[in-house]
Amino acid sequence: MELIRIPALSDNYIWLLCDENKHCVIIDPAESEPVIDILAANQFIPAAILLTHHHHDHVGGVPGLLKQHPELPVYGPEETQHKGATYIVHEHDTINTGSFSFRVMELPGHTLGHIAFYQAPYLFCGDTLFSGGCGRLFEGTAEQMFSSLEKILSLPDDTLICCAHEYTVSNMKFAKAVLPNNQIIHDYYQETLKLRENNQATIPTNLQTEKKINVFLNCHDIYLQKNIGIKPNSMSLSSVFQQLRAYKDRF
Repeated sequence: MELIRIPALSDNYIWLLCDENKHCVIIDPAESEPVIDILAANQFIPAAILLTHHHHDHVGGVPGLLKQHPELPVYGPEETQHKGATYIVHEHDTINTGSFSFRVMELPGHTLGHIAFYQAPYLFCGDTLFSGGCGRLFEGTAEQMFSSLEKILSLPDDTLICCAHEYTVSNMKFAKAVLPNNQIIHDYYQETLKLRENNQATIPTNLQTEKKINVFLNCHDIYLQKNIGIKPNSMSLSSVFQQLRAYKDRF
């Protein structure tokens, strides 16, 4: 498989996963033009569009792609049925098309119907988990998002986190503020700064790395709890997460 990252809008990434026969799936097309250009330049044959949630910067390119490829199936959660989805999928559904086989994971929090698509080692998780961060709670609750992150944590360490935004530097600035004495976080921040200064992407990342540098995956850390004003082990981890997410929103 070949993974292709297409920059879009201001900080979005559209993902293409392609097999050796040049068939590909398109994940969260924010816009159509850059995807159409890549398809034409590489003679790729689109097999499906996958949508993680209904926000415009994840579905905006669907009409343009369907104009070019009207028979292309579009898979997504119920909240995308008016955004171009032709097949509504749910938890544990499997999408089989050609050499691709994706398991659907329901990950509410950012939106109520948010989902991800997993074909080892690739996890296309939209706006649920970012490198060093997680999505804002626009529709769901902190408890829902915490449970969604726990579900991602159950995947293998080599899982590639193919999220939809280039937010890593700002996320790591926040991580440094929460855990200022964590050398791993400090070093990762410096590494991502260098990548961005050279106009290079910081994702995909992998789950093993995220377990070390992503504060939202470390709500059990007593130093983290102390540094955001919580007496260690005095509340549930989902409540710690809620306070941490609120802190990030004000950061």
